[in-house]
Amino acid sequence: MQHLISVLMENEAGSLSRLVGLFSQRGYNIETLNVAPTEDETISRLTLTTNASADKIEQITKHLHKLIEVVKVIDLTDNAHVERELMLIKVRATGSARAEVKRSADIFRAQIVDVTSSLYTIQIVGDEAKLDGFIEVIGRDRILEVVRSGVIGILRGERTLSL
Repeated sequence: MQHLISVLMENEAGSLSRLVGLFSQRGYNIETLNVAPTEDETISRLTLTTNASADKIEQITKHLHKLIEVVKVIDLTDNAHVERELMLIKVRATGSARAEVKRSADIFRAQIVDVTSSLYTIQIVGDEAKLDGFIEVIGRDRILEVVRSGVIGILRGERTLSL
């Protein structure tokens, strides 16, 4: 099962390397990884997705807590949360296909962020299923390039991961 894990860690050189090293040493695969400073510049939030059983996730969490740089860890999968991913997609759009691509973008609430005579670059935000659905509707033969940010997530309601 895919799990979304959020980690607060000290924003220091080498912290990310040690955390990722923990995964590789134990043979766990990180599917997506996002890291950025929080409202406190000394703390970064790392959000990752991994496919593992509940037992493996428990092991991963325990190992993460042992790292000195790690302040807090939570498996968002087990909690009510909101998750999003950003995708930029470069699509071939000429002739009548331009209107069709624009309509599809509108239906998916995507934005066209760059236009040339034969291409649209489209920005779309949503969960993995929405982004995958957009790719299927557009058609893989029209797609020139896809860049995805990976998943980020936050707890719903009053609960926070903050210190």
